[in-house]
Amino acid sequence: MKWFGVGLLALGVCAGYSQAPIVRRPPVVAGAQAPQSNEGQQVPTIRVQTRLVNVALNVEDAKGAPVGGLGRDDFEVLEDGASQRIAVFEKESATPLSIVLAMDVSESVMTNERLEKEAAKHFVRALLRPQDQLDLMEFSDDVRELVPFTNDRKRIESGINRLQIGDDTALYDAVYLASQRLGETSEANGQRRVIVLISDGGDTVKRGSKYGQALEQAQRAGAMVYSLIVVPIVADAGRNTGGEHALIQLSEDTGGKYYYAAEAKDLEAAFAKVSDDLRTQYVLGYYAPQGARDSFRRIGVRMKDAALEGKYKLRYRSGYYGDGR
Repeated sequence: MKWFGVGLLALGVCAGYSQAPIVRRPPVVAGAQAPQSNEGQQVPTIRVQTRLVNVALNVEDAKGAPVGGLGRDDFEVLEDGASQRIAVFEKESATPLSIVLAMDVSESVMTNERLEKEAAKHFVRALLRPQDQLDLMEFSDDVRELVPFTNDRKRIESGINRLQIGDDTALYDAVYLASQRLGETSEANGQRRVIVLISDGGDTVKRGSKYGQALEQAQRAGAMVYSLIVVPIVADAGRNTGGEHALIQLSEDTGGKYYYAAEAKDLEAAFAKVSDDLRTQYVLGYYAPQGARDSFRRIGVRMKDAALEGKYKLRYRSGYYGDGR
């Protein structure tokens, strides 16, 4: 197992780049004499780096049901307001998943340890396909990696059995460090990066990462955050509504979603909704234009048909950090 410290520096993500040579040749001018041959001389080349930006997209109708059957020509993708050519398009995505399952094991959340562990195991069995990989983390006073990325369900279930209840809640450290781990994974074949976070939203470790740091690291990794918000007593006067709102915003900004689980038995249904959401995504990819180093680029997706634009809700991440190339 792997213990994570607190206060690590943010790391940028450099995966997902491809190189293509561009040969610079003299322009052809009408009526001009042909230039003399420079046979044997090396032709200068310029190499540019481009980044393929993958955008996982969920399309829902007015009742929140997923909408399938749409095609590339139904959508327009924008970066900082400028339209981009869609280079990659996949329906109801079968693209691989890299998932960090981060479970809050503080006493305020682990009210029924057996049910919560069983719900997590069922989620893994239902979701994980041969092309997917999952990393298991627990967090309370600290963040602990129980199982590194693997496709082995038995190893993951063994890790779930080792969950240990703690006192405090290092929530934002968990998001930050889960995002770092995802940033180390491959983005080949449109790999989607996902954090499934189970917590009541209360961050009680004051020495750790802050909300803004956690959000930025998730955006740098291109990670979608799915928040399963455990609220044992909905009307409790001590309920951390600020923490809940932070998790909701975190999910919305990264293109994920949030669900409430009033009791441990509700986690099973919440996990099922996350699984369905991931299985009904489209993936749109475009090549990022050149830009300033480390700047945040805003992503927009809309339906080309104005009638459909008002009919469907589109959910996707708000943007990404450029690398300056």
